[in-house]
Amino acid sequence: MQANECPVRIPHLILASASPRRAALLSQIGVTYDIHPSDAVEPPHNAYANKPASEVTQELALLKSSSVAQHYDNGLIIGADTLVALDGKLLGKPTDGAEALAMLTALSNTCHQVVTGVALIDASSGREQVWAETTQVYFRKLQNTEITAYIESGEPSDKAGAYGIQGRAAAFVRRIEGCYFNVVGLPLASLVEYLSDFQSKED
Repeated sequence: MQANECPVRIPHLILASASPRRAALLSQIGVTYDIHPSDAVEPPHNAYANKPASEVTQELALLKSSSVAQHYDNGLIIGADTLVALDGKLLGKPTDGAEALAMLTALSNTCHQVVTGVALIDASSGREQVWAETTQVYFRKLQNTEITAYIESGEPSDKAGAYGIQGRAAAFVRRIEGCYFNVVGLPLASLVEYLSDFQSKED
C-alpha cells in the first residue's frame, strides 16, 4: 500500500456532493472517488423546526445519496449534510450578508453543536448505513468589526452557521470537543469504520 492510500479498499465510491471541502477530506485520507452532485430539492431548514439536528442531517444526507444512487447499478454512494445547532435552533448556510451577521453574532461567546449526517448506500444491494456525529464548538467573544470583516471576505456564504473552521474563522474557536473533521464536513474516523464494515461484508 502506498503512503497516500486509504487502508480500506472501496471499488467505486461516489460523492453525492459538490462540496470542495468534503472532496478534499476524502482525498486527504487516500480514498479515490467520483463526484456526482445530488439534484435533490432540500426542504428549507425551518421546515424542521421541531426536529433535532441529528435527525435532520441524517434525513437530508439520505435524500442526497438516494437521489444519486438511482443513477447507478453498482458503487457506494456517500451523501452528507452539516448543520449548526444553537439552543435548539438550526443554522444552515446564510442566504445573504445580513443573515451571516445574525448567525455569527448569535454564535459569539457560545458553545454550539456542529452536526453532520452521513448516508452510505450500496447501489447494487440497496444496503444503507446512516448516522450523525456531533462536535461541540466553543467560540470566543467576537467583535462586530471582525464579524463584518469576515463576512466581507466572502468565506461564510456556503458554510453552515456562516463559518468555516478550516479557514479564517479558526481564530474564532477557543476549543472543540469531538471530531474536528466533522466540523469541516465529514467525520473521517467513523466514515472509515463504516466503509470498512461495508467492505468486510462484501469479502
